[in-house]
Amino acid sequence: MGQYLAWMMMGVSAVALTACGGGRDSGPSRGRLMAPDKLNAAAFSASGLPSRFGDTAPHEWDGLVPALYSVHGIDAARYQGVIDWSTARNAGVSFAWLKATEGGDHIDPGFVTNAPGARSAGVPVGAYHFYYFCRTPEEQAKWFMQNVPHVPGDLPPVLDIEWNHQSSCKRKPDPLTVRSEMARFVNLLGDHYGTLPVIYTTPDFYADNDLGQMHGAEFWLRTVAAHPSERYPGEDWSFWQYTGTGVVPGVGGNVDINAFGGSPESWSRWLSARRQS
Repeated sequence: MGQYLAWMMMGVSAVALTACGGGRDSGPSRGRLMAPDKLNAAAFSASGLPSRFGDTAPHEWDGLVPALYSVHGIDAARYQGVIDWSTARNAGVSFAWLKATEGGDHIDPGFVTNAPGARSAGVPVGAYHFYYFCRTPEEQAKWFMQNVPHVPGDLPPVLDIEWNHQSSCKRKPDPLTVRSEMARFVNLLGDHYGTLPVIYTTPDFYADNDLGQMHGAEFWLRTVAAHPSERYPGEDWSFWQYTGTGVVPGVGGNVDINAFGGSPESWSRWLSARRQS
């Protein structure tokens, strides 16, 4: 597993890049868990979405709409507060990824707060890491592994990699360096958790860095105004994030909603193959 995507590192120096900052001397930072009101999904019903969910800023879907898929889930962070997992599960939430870490020194309390409740309610749950380009992939992998335990039955970890225009880090590596850093991070987490991370990304980041070259990667793709086949032509994907303004029973405020790109039977097979063991 440690050789996964190793070919992408050819021609790129193996020397770790110098970090650009990110609170290296200030110690770990932890965001504050929010307590948003829970909205009424029925009051925000939207065409093209599963009837049990809502959207406060819906897209006018047509063609291959999210509701055509059978398996849906959420991704959340500290902004959604404490989640009522029994209510969410009964509304149709079949999986969840929760933000755990960012960079090499930031912790999101959403994961440690909500993951135990998801497990107790029978909702498959996993953690994601938000990548920061002013830390090495080795530092960031170590930080994630330090804060996210290996729990048999949990979903594979996720690498969330996208351009963050609000970040204090202004480093923007070339595409070959980006893919090399991704490969190094993915290899380390794959070896540690026994299952390779899923890669979440956005249309601009995917195009800018030619991520179609990452053969063998499993993608979770964001596109909130078109089907993935339109925004990522020819790319295989397992998960589609189709809104960032969703309303889901049991979840505070707005939340990202996602679809699994297969049938309930293929979802069961995916879980059997990809859960941590």
